[in-house]
Amino acid sequence: MYELVQVSECCYYIDCPSKIGIIKTAGSEVCLIDSGNHRETGKKIKRILDEQGWSLRAIYNTHAHGDHIGGNHYLQQQTGCKIYVPAVEHYFAETPILSPSFLYGGNPVTELQSKFILAQESMVEPLTERCLPEGVSILPLPGHTWNMVGFQVDETIIYLADCLSSETTLEKYQVSFLTDVPAYLKTLQQISEMKGKLFIPSHAQATENIAPLAQLNIDKVHEIADRLLAICSEPVPFEQILKKMFDSYGLTLTFEQYALVGSTLRSYLTWLKNEGKIEAVFEDNMMLWERV
Repeated sequence: MYELVQVSECCYYIDCPSKIGIIKTAGSEVCLIDSGNHRETGKKIKRILDEQGWSLRAIYNTHAHGDHIGGNHYLQQQTGCKIYVPAVEHYFAETPILSPSFLYGGNPVTELQSKFILAQESMVEPLTERCLPEGVSILPLPGHTWNMVGFQVDETIIYLADCLSSETTLEKYQVSFLTDVPAYLKTLQQISEMKGKLFIPSHAQATENIAPLAQLNIDKVHEIADRLLAICSEPVPFEQILKKMFDSYGLTLTFEQYALVGSTLRSYLTWLKNEGKIEAVFEDNMMLWERV
């Protein structure tokens, strides 16, 4: 764990629960793609950089989830590095309480203010192409969040952020977090058709052929949609939908899962409603979802 892996003359990644990209720029300067899930990860990153004699120039966050921006604060305090985050996402990095508030739909309970969801704030700037080193370009990957991005280096090394999950992760958690289901499906289709030397997802093994894993994630989206349609064969309130989904997959509800999976299933319901496959009706002061 936290092994430094070189994949090209200038590209590396740190193999950890949420992979961290490293790109060498000029001389001993490097930039990071994401910073891990908390302060301790930031310390481990700094130790690796110091061992290599590298100085940190900038951090490029793919999106503003806690397991990708958690080391920002520590590394910025230690090095004075710049931090760039995609538009919209940068508000969540500057004001991290927005993340659990968004997931919960109100002032978040204490259980949703863990380091996994609530990162320390950092001083960030919006990400643009002008911020990037030569040879690095932004790859839009919306769906997991509204404006998540990945990065291409010389069009051969492709850092994919959270746009897909490993087979093991899908089997364990079943429902991956999404904010925009149709955008996510378009992203997966785009990724499956891309050419490159190496694809590096944050939560799956680096691979030369990403298409099979992209298809596995596409299939999982449609499987979840089919289960929702079956659940909504008769009018049902959201809490019952959530319970039935957890029961059907053998999952256990916690505050974090309630927020993450609950938010995701609402996004699925929005998609299915917009597709004309379900409708929302109001009866006895309850909102019920029903298959059309």
